[in-house]
Amino acid sequence: MTEVQLEPKVYIVGAGPGDPELITVKGSRILRSADLVLYADSLVSEELIFSAKPGAEVLQSSGMDLERQVELMAEAVQAGKSVARVHTGDPSMYGAILEQMSLLKLCGVGYEIVPGVSSVFASAAALGAELTVPELTQTVILTRAEGRTPVPEREQLRRLASHHCTVALFLSASLAGHAAEEFLAAGWSPDTPVAVVKRATWPDQQILRTTVERLEADLREAGITMHAMILAGWALDPGLVDRDAHRSKLYDKTFTHGCREGTGNHG
Repeated sequence: MTEVQLEPKVYIVGAGPGDPELITVKGSRILRSADLVLYADSLVSEELIFSAKPGAEVLQSSGMDLERQVELMAEAVQAGKSVARVHTGDPSMYGAILEQMSLLKLCGVGYEIVPGVSSVFASAAALGAELTVPELTQTVILTRAEGRTPVPEREQLRRLASHHCTVALFLSASLAGHAAEEFLAAGWSPDTPVAVVKRATWPDQQILRTTVERLEADLREAGITMHAMILAGWALDPGLVDRDAHRSKLYDKTFTHGCREGTGNHG
């Protein structure tokens, strides 16, 4: 992919979950063309960052506070340079980008968000799971368990879990016991399937299948305390793929839609 001339502004780029091939074509083009690359070094693949153009300034953000990051980005843009601010996954999910955009706006610096593949979808792919299974669940809730950072009262996990749909928990591996208690309090069966994917799409990816009842103990035994996506609900039942049930209507031969007339509709 060739280098292109970028507009002098900050490009907030989602790098995907880990596999360097899962960045979007647009995100890769920006990364290869930016004058300054600022990236979350503990979460973004170094292999991906190595694709930055020769001569680009490449900086790790883990040791910087917000003000320093924004200062560096603003100075670069004001000097006529382009900036790739590279985040893991998709920046709109727990990416802490709102605070960056607020300060950039105060500095009069333009920015653009480039979406990426979220770890929730990378985890579903690693599990071979469909999160929205017909007649089982058609809703996915993306949230996290309450820890040091509170969540609004109306978004307590127990309330959300009362919908009995698929729930994806970000940033919650160390709070698995609390999460399991909330699921049970919401009326979930103890044997409800749960799947945990640590470092989805990285070479050291780890998959754990368990149940709500066993979640805390099995995570402890596996030594998983961070960098893990927890997916819970009956859509995570690995046996679904072996059963001739829960088929969608889309490809059902008897179902009529805008592109195809179903059989048996002329009787």
